[in-house]
Amino acid sequence: MSEVQEVAQDQLRSYVERVERLEEEKQTISDDIKDVYAEAKGNGFDTKVLRKVVALRKIDANERAEQDSILELYLQALGMIADLPPN
Repeated sequence: MSEVQEVAQDQLRSYVERVERLEEEKQTISDDIKDVYAEAKGNGFDTKVLRKVVALRKIDANERAEQDSILELYLQALGMIADLPPN
């Protein structure tokens, strides 16, 4: 095998091994997150709502306000909430 092929093979092996280690870490973190949600559920918290709160905290406040406004508009259009009184 040529030296160039050997270097490429070593690089490839290194990438694969790094990805494998990261996948293991990702699984460990995923398991830890599940444990936290299970603990919260055991203490009476609604995990669906808790997940929603975590997702909302990741969104910029302005973007979240815009999404809330659009959601409210859609819900009104579908008759799922009463029309707002005029200002």
